[in-house]
Amino acid sequence: MNSTQITALIIILLYMAATVALGLFVSQRKRNKAEKQSNDDFLMASKSLGPLVLAGTLFAANTGGASTTGIATNVYKYGLSASWYVIAAGIGFVLVSFIAPFFRKAQASTVPEIISKRYGKGSHIFTALTSITALFMATGAQIIATASIINVVTGFEFNIAAIITTIIVILYTMIGGYKSVTAANMMHVLFITIGMTIAMFIVVNNSAVGGFSALLNKASAMTDASGNNYNFVSMTKIGLPTIIGYIAMYFMTFPTGQEIVQTYCSAKDGQSAKVGSVIAGLVSAAYAIVPAILGLVAYVAIDGFAADGAQKNALAQATITFAPPIVSGIVLAAVVAATMSSASGNMIGTATMFTNDIFRPYINKGVRDDLKEVWISRITMVVVGSVGLIVAITASNIISVMMGAFALRSAGPFAAFICGLFYKNVTKRAGFYSIIAGTAVAAYWIYVLNTPYGLNAMVPGGLVAFAVIFLVSAIDKKMGIKPQPMIEYTDK
Repeated sequence: MNSTQITALIIILLYMAATVALGLFVSQRKRNKAEKQSNDDFLMASKSLGPLVLAGTLFAANTGGASTTGIATNVYKYGLSASWYVIAAGIGFVLVSFIAPFFRKAQASTVPEIISKRYGKGSHIFTALTSITALFMATGAQIIATASIINVVTGFEFNIAAIITTIIVILYTMIGGYKSVTAANMMHVLFITIGMTIAMFIVVNNSAVGGFSALLNKASAMTDASGNNYNFVSMTKIGLPTIIGYIAMYFMTFPTGQEIVQTYCSAKDGQSAKVGSVIAGLVSAAYAIVPAILGLVAYVAIDGFAADGAQKNALAQATITFAPPIVSGIVLAAVVAATMSSASGNMIGTATMFTNDIFRPYINKGVRDDLKEVWISRITMVVVGSVGLIVAITASNIISVMMGAFALRSAGPFAAFICGLFYKNVTKRAGFYSIIAGTAVAAYWIYVLNTPYGLNAMVPGGLVAFAVIFLVSAIDKKMGIKPQPMIEYTDK
């Protein structure tokens, strides 16, 4: 390894060590305050998150490899409009803020638990299993993203990097629970936003790049081998249908994604959930341009880089080439922060669902045992990390598998989830059939039709799910079947 790689590696390892140390500190502080830690303390941070911590946790949980290295890579294909992937997430957070208080007021810990309040056991189990499967795959994807960065930049063998990444994430998540994750996420947010933004200015103002004006002027004039303009500076090249699809995807994914809903449910009150969601949205939208600019630098300012097509190491290469070694290390630590925070959120979410939706009601016969559940949660985190590691080492196209899993997770339950919160005339049977129908349509759209028109499977799946839930509820009403009782809300 050269000096730049060694410096970057040292900073990344120090960052990982700091993350584990923070988890240990928070965990020890918690022990000093209380002799016995309940499972709600461990998995839900005692439902005490204020707006700022909640916003940071939402932002960090959603900002993973695709939102950093993925955007930089896609600048080749979409220009600066690749940033819409994260801008749309910001819009999604703002839209979800209108219903976020109801997650907290529903007095639940998981998406399947909220589903079960109105639709019963069958819907409960089906939603839990699809959600857990999606998070297994998502954890593997984040391990791949982190290990790939370490592999490309430092020369570490991929499997070794993946193992190190998995161990670190398991340790700091398992040791302190959600409180340590939220504390670490605040550190992650600083590295992701401030660290990468500072690095962007340093990279762009390098004499070889020449500043923003020179970069944009050169980007505007660049053409491929056939003389076609790359349109690197376009903010519309990605297309309106794709932008609308991104917004719809996030609006459907956030209310049905355990790693996001769990954060809302951990708010100290409904107002904190709403304000935190808006703040997360604004930060996401503002941050989106940063990885896009770094990707633009790679394709425009590095000789011959664009000629080789889209490249996964665009962000890392731009930073290593045009920033001092210590700045490169900070940027790479920021990307590692993004992927690690997403992986830890997935682990916590899976542990929460398994404990609350599988272990307690069906294995422990409804008996609540905090000591046992905390250990079950920790064991689940180890299993999630281990399965994620296996996926990372063996899967070839994990990103497409992950996106398919998310579509299958959200397309079915979304209509039932929203109607469960707000629609008084929904019936138990309608909710179950809606979940099954939406999931089936999404699966058919992906695996049989191969995602026609590039339209995310959540859209057709979600539309069918809404049609089924209203239709079956109307039929049930005519048959004299009474709607399920509305969920009782409280801010306690």
